Amino acid sequence: MSTRPSNRKTFIFLIVYLIVLICDLVCSSTDEYIHLRLYAKPLIVGSLIVFLFTCSDNLAPSTFKIITVALLFSLLGDVFLLFDQISEYFFITGLVMFLFAHIMYIVVFLRYQKSKSKNRLFLIFTTGYGVGLFYVLYPGLGQMLIPVVIYMIVILLMSNTSYRRSKRKAAKSYILVFVGSLFFMLSDSLLAINMFYVQLPLSTIWIMVTYAIAQFLIVYGIINQKESLNSEKMVFKKDSIL
Repeated sequence: MSTRPSNRKTFIFLIVYLIVLICDLVCSSTDEYIHLRLYAKPLIVGSLIVFLFTCSDNLAPSTFKIITVALLFSLLGDVFLLFDQISEYFFITGLVMFLFAHIMYIVVFLRYQKSKSKNRLFLIFTTGYGVGLFYVLYPGLGQMLIPVVIYMIVILLMSNTSYRRSKRKAAKSYILVFVGSLFFMLSDSLLAINMFYVQLPLSTIWIMVTYAIAQFLIVYGIINQKESLNSEKMVFKKDSIL
């Protein structure tokens, strides 16, 4: 395997990824095929996991493990949210799974923070965004108030830690991950508005498209970051022997 995904490999994966996403959108929009979404939706993150496994040679072992766990939590979250119409407990469980996924992303983003970061402007922006969204959602939250507030704080923290990543590791990686975090914020905001405020037209399409873009950009960005592998591989080998 090469240390980084080749343009050809990435292009082929993007075609597969797009086909999987379109299949999910078709299944979610057509009553006749809605039951097939049980297979189509999990394939979005499932295909990303395969992509990560085939293109992760440049990643330190710990980074690879954490990102894999984040994707597995996302996969579980996708599955539980498929049944949110049956019971609110499925929605809450799905929310918890994505909460853990965001925490895993935060852990990875914190590994390479700027030594002198001036992110007050972005922090002010995300705080204002969160307060505004909470103001809109508050009347419809009911018993979901505390879980939603906790989730909002974590995802805003995830976006801020992505913003504070050092560009020295790779400018391309920085931009991809940061934009991906913004798409994640957008996707979750659309989901929250659709559930607790007003039904959005073509809501599933907008939510899933922004979600798929977010996950791909974050994973692809992490794959393209530059890490010092030698020292960590030595530690990893020693730990394995012990």
